[in-house]
Amino acid sequence: MAPKVLGRALVTAKWLSEAVRAGRVGTSLRVLDASWYPPQQRNARQEFKERHIPGASFFDIEECRDQSSPYDFMLPSESHFADYVGRLGVSNDTHVVVYDGDELGTFYAPRAWWMFRAFGHKEVSVLNGGFKNWVKEGHPVTAEVSEPAPAIFKARLNVALLKTFEEMIHNVGSLRFQVVDSRPEGRFRGTELDQGLESGHIPGAVNIPFHSFLTETGHEKSIEEIQQIFREKNVDLSKPLAATCRKGVTACHIALAAYLCGKRDVAVYDGSWSEWFHRAPARYKVSELKRNKA
Repeated sequence: MAPKVLGRALVTAKWLSEAVRAGRVGTSLRVLDASWYPPQQRNARQEFKERHIPGASFFDIEECRDQSSPYDFMLPSESHFADYVGRLGVSNDTHVVVYDGDELGTFYAPRAWWMFRAFGHKEVSVLNGGFKNWVKEGHPVTAEVSEPAPAIFKARLNVALLKTFEEMIHNVGSLRFQVVDSRPEGRFRGTELDQGLESGHIPGAVNIPFHSFLTETGHEKSIEEIQQIFREKNVDLSKPLAATCRKGVTACHIALAAYLCGKRDVAVYDGSWSEWFHRAPARYKVSELKRNKA
């Protein structure tokens, strides 16, 4: 069974629970909890200590990022990422399964999935439905924290999966690639604040809120449904595509959804609106609120 899931972007709770019960979590299969919540709401690390999937390790997105950047959650260096995931027991031959405990089912896990892919790792999957559905379906949980043996991971950044501010600015004029923004509609349109920032969007961007790809239970929608969502927004999956959001997290849901449809080269604008708001010229920040005031 194991070889069949390699290269898949999603694995089911049933498949992973069978792997856990069979004792397959180890050097060839690592499970990572990539949960993150606003500190005033929930404590991801504490919740992990209290209960998690047996054999899982905690992937701390606060630690595995460029801590010198003024923007949240920017990609770390190759050496930083390699060292961090190596300490979690992940080698270049390890199949990695990531999940999170968000109430939606999945929120930060696609970001971790994309990070591994950005650093050249192909065998990485998201647990479909997340921890919420793992528990709901009655699969085992534990408070026992495992100590994986360190591994050697060699990271090589795939720049094709990453967009910089300069590339995004240039694209406003050249339109070399499509841009999809995964934030809620109000923030995209500029009619509501975006976590304290004035909101709006990059000229030419299309809005597909990331939760559009999730079912009511928190699972990923079918490939046919996802394809229809892209079609309705006139997004052509046969052409270059970049995803953006507030801080490069939910944009990864766009990359995951497209990947499921066979498009494996969606780039993520890592700085997203956090960077764009602070660096782009005013004319490159489209906002209905500003238009209405004018």
